[in-house]
Amino acid sequence: MIIHLLCFPGPAAGAPPSPSSSASVRVPVGLPHDRRAKSRLVPPFRCASSGMELGATTALYPLHRCKTIYLVRHAQGIHNVAGEKDFGAYMSHELFDAQLTPLGWNQVDGLREHVKKSGLAEKIELVITSPLLRTMQTAVGVFGGEKYTDGVNAPPLMVENAGHSGRPAVSSLNCPPFIAVETCREHLIENDGDVLWEPDVRETNEAVALRGMKFMDWLWTREEKEIAIVSHSGFLFHTLSMYSKECHPTIRDEVSKHFANCELRSMVLVDRSMLGSYSSRFNYAGKNPTGLDVPSDIADKKQVDEAQKN
Repeated sequence: MIIHLLCFPGPAAGAPPSPSSSASVRVPVGLPHDRRAKSRLVPPFRCASSGMELGATTALYPLHRCKTIYLVRHAQGIHNVAGEKDFGAYMSHELFDAQLTPLGWNQVDGLREHVKKSGLAEKIELVITSPLLRTMQTAVGVFGGEKYTDGVNAPPLMVENAGHSGRPAVSSLNCPPFIAVETCREHLIENDGDVLWEPDVRETNEAVALRGMKFMDWLWTREEKEIAIVSHSGFLFHTLSMYSKECHPTIRDEVSKHFANCELRSMVLVDRSMLGSYSSRFNYAGKNPTGLDVPSDIADKKQVDEAQKN
C-alpha cells in the first residue's frame, strides 16, 4: 500500500516546548468553537535531520488532505501611490477600484517571469482573485495566457487597454481557469490602502480574519489541489495572523508578516476536519492478489500473547 504523507516543521532542536508543537492543535483564543478554522496553514515542509529529538520537529498528514496554495498580493496600484502622499486618499471613492500603475505592471511582468521559470505555471490548476480591478489585473498578468490575437477561437481574459493600462489583450488559452470571489476582497485598515466597498463602514480586523478562515475552508469544496489566490495586504495579513497563532514561534513571523506588492508565498492548507471528500489519486490498497500478509509486529505480539497464556 502506497501512502503519501507531508512532513511539517515543529520547534527547532533545543527549543522550549510549546503547546503548538504537541499532538493537539492550539486554537485562537477567544473564538467560539463554531468560529474556529477547520483547516490549517503551514509553510512548505522541511525535513528534520535524524539527530534531532524524535517527534519534536515534524508532523505527518495524508497528502490528499492537503492543498498547496500560492498567495499573492496585488501589484502597486494608483491608490498606493496616492496613499503614500496623503493617507486620506485611501478613503476616496474614486480610488476604491484602483488600477495598477506602470510600476505595478512591471512588478506583474517580473512575477510572471518567475512563475514561468520556476515551473509553477504548469502546476497551478485554478486562479482565484478578488473582484477588484487591481487584483484581477495582477492575476491575469501573472497567470494568464499569452498576448491575445484576433481570430482565436477563445475569449480573451483581459481586453486591450483594460483599466487604462495600455496593455494588450490577454488570451485565455493555455492557462488555468480564473474565478473572482467576493470573500477574499479587502477592507479599509489603518496600515494599508485597500478598501472594501461599503462607504463609511469599517470592517473589523477580526471580521476580516473570520471571513478569511471561511474562505480557506471553502477551498475544500474545490477539487483542485494547486491553487493561486490573488488578494490584498489586509486580507492576507489578518487571515494569516489568525492561522499563525497555531504555529511555533520560529515560523510564526514567516506565516503572518505583511506582503509586499506582487509578493508570492506558497503555503500548505491542511484539512483537519474532513472537509474535503476527495480520495487520494496515489494511494493503493494492496493485497491484490490476495495472500497472507500478517504484519511481523502483529505476529510477534500474537506469539507473545500465546506464550503468556501457556
